[in-house]
Amino acid sequence: MKEDANARLKRLTMRSWRRGMKEMDLILGPYADARLADMPIADLAHYDSLLSENDQDLYSWITGAALPPEHFSALIAEIAAFARAHKVSAAG
Repeated sequence: MKEDANARLKRLTMRSWRRGMKEMDLILGPYADARLADMPIADLAHYDSLLSENDQDLYSWITGAALPPEHFSALIAEIAAFARAHKVSAAG
């Protein structure tokens, strides 16, 4: 059964808010709420693949502690800029 656009947005948003690390919930959840509805289908697919990555790796890439893989670098930079602009604090 093919997933419709609304179901996909709900799934991606839920996966953004319910990560393995609370820090990633606080970074990806607000980003998903603000950006996913307006993303082109190809970008949603790319974001979907990003969500399959390990939370510890994602956190290191977003905070700049490690370099992300080249194919995720632009998306990671966008998420990191969003988090900084919205003063997302993983420390609480």
